[in-house]
Amino acid sequence: MKIYNKIMRYFWLLLSVVLFLIVTIKGITVGFDRWVSYYIIVAMAVGMYFFKTWMMKRFEKHAAFLAEKDANEKK
Repeated sequence: MKIYNKIMRYFWLLLSVVLFLIVTIKGITVGFDRWVSYYIIVAMAVGMYFFKTWMMKRFEKHAAFLAEKDANEKK
């Protein structure tokens, strides 16, 4: 599961960079008045990256807590 989480975290980061580049290039060539609204999708991808990072840290803390609780119960 750790490998999957790392892959998905970097997927969201890569997707946000690629989308930013595409929207910016299209904005320059076609016009920002048409493409500026697509920056919302870029912001959502960046938000998913940070959400995934936060959830991974939260899961690691919870797993450590459960391991410590299990070790204390065995004593």
